[in-house]
Amino acid sequence: QVQLVESGGGLVQAGGSLRLSCAASGRTLRSYAVGWFRQAPGKEREFVAVISHNGLYTKYADSVKGRFTISRDNALNTVSLQMNSLKPEDTAVYYCAGNSRALPDDGKAIEVWGQGTLVTVSS
Repeated sequence: QVQLVESGGGLVQAGGSLRLSCAASGRTLRSYAVGWFRQAPGKEREFVAVISHNGLYTKYADSVKGRFTISRDNALNTVSLQMNSLKPEDTAVYYCAGNSRALPDDGKAIEVWGQGTLVTVSS
């Protein structure tokens, strides 16, 4: 079973950038589709982005399209989320998720979750 650990969260001003990383241990991420979800205080968890196991397919939520970029380095067993032009409404706990099959963007039937990393965007 693969374990996922997120890092890179923190406090940033609106308009700034952060890069989140999702590192895998236990087994390779090479065969997993990996996605990012987020949950803001008092709100439901929502889909942010997903990347296929081979990196050839990506999908983004409309709210982050053009600002966030998901990428992966299978040699390093990591998936990253580059977040630019951050807005206060991007404030949330960001979770990395992995599936050995296609990763559903409704967040259901996910095989493995990370523990989350907090991103706070100040206005």
